[in-house]
Amino acid sequence: MTRVLLAPDKFKGTLTAAEVAGHLADGIRSAAPATEIVTMPVSDGGDGLLAAFAAAGFAPVAVEATGPEGVTGAAAYARRGTEAVIEFAAVAGLSRLAGRPAPLTATSRGVGEVIAAALDAGCTRIVLGIGGSAATDGGLGMAQALGARGGARRAGTAAARDRRPARRPVP
Repeated sequence: MTRVLLAPDKFKGTLTAAEVAGHLADGIRSAAPATEIVTMPVSDGGDGLLAAFAAAGFAPVAVEATGPEGVTGAAAYARRGTEAVIEFAAVAGLSRLAGRPAPLTATSRGVGEVIAAALDAGCTRIVLGIGGSAATDGGLGMAQALGARGGARRAGTAAARDRRPARRPVP
């Protein structure tokens, strides 16, 4: 019997990695019904990272986090044991922008908040996929959310304006 492993990434803007794998599998089955097919969606670290890890047995954990425009909303990370996987794009990505990209103000603060939530929940290993980011603060908002001090030189950036206290200090 022929065995096939399908490990596609998403087709950005059209299909998720799981949908791509499903369509490929359907096509193979229609041509060769006896083929054993294993699907394993993958991600390049951007959109779809959490779904890929969910397919590998990680469980989603819902949290609240600041989006790239400074608005708090629903977010999530994936967890298995003490390992957490965080998708930057799902927290502060282009898909989280309400309108046009905001190159002077988009913040990464929410990513730091999700990292802090995972650490507070007992995770000791963090995997961070950084593709698909809308943030333009160079990670300053993320670092500040984790307790780093300091600010941006340009007073107009979201990270420089955001002076909320960190959820937990960095050791």
